[in-house]
Amino acid sequence: MTSTVKKIRKSTWPYYGAAAVWVVWALCFDLYRPGHFAFAAVLSAGAFLLLRALCPDEVTEIEVPAPPKPEEKPTGNPDLDKMIANGRLAISEMKRLDDAIEDEKISAAIRDLEKVSQAIFDQVRAEPKKLPQIQKFMDYYLPTTLKLLNAYDRMDAAGVSGENIDTTKRRVEDIMGTIVTAFHKQLDNLFGTDALDISTDISVLETLLAREGLAGEHMKAETTQNADGSDINLKL
Repeated sequence: MTSTVKKIRKSTWPYYGAAAVWVVWALCFDLYRPGHFAFAAVLSAGAFLLLRALCPDEVTEIEVPAPPKPEEKPTGNPDLDKMIANGRLAISEMKRLDDAIEDEKISAAIRDLEKVSQAIFDQVRAEPKKLPQIQKFMDYYLPTTLKLLNAYDRMDAAGVSGENIDTTKRRVEDIMGTIVTAFHKQLDNLFGTDALDISTDISVLETLLAREGLAGEHMKAETTQNADGSDINLKL
């Protein structure tokens, strides 16, 4: 990848003009009193400003290679490292497909898939214990989706129409909505355990607050006497 950098080359004419004023003054006029120097300096500054306005700086744009991203250190978990590497390749391919495919509806779907996929990879990297939950996603759903999009890209780039080409492209277009929904569902499933834990914490908190009379009249504890004599009743 490259980036564009503006290079400014200042014009030298204002400096030449200012210097020329001193040379001409020294050749044609007196230059031995303070007033002479002051007047010459004013003329020199005027010449500089005039040529500065008439000869603007030259601005050119050059492309420079983007600095390479630092390589990520292995996590020590081979399966997680493989997921990170494959995920990086998948995101890169999605970006390429987004740029290559002209159909805005397909491109919008690809950008959605890219965003959700990155969120999935980030979540699993933060919590490696969730890696088994996306095994099928990594082994089948993600590569199959990229395969379909690559086929669409090749047929679209051919620039011709035909029964097989049009039918295949239409089928890919029709299934993109389903694929986007499935990717979102995969991300949502990763938070299932977290949601259950939070639900449990909320239930316990509500029960304890009601038991201690801290919840107000709108919430009353539903309690039953347990075998150990406690009266906390959890409801999920």
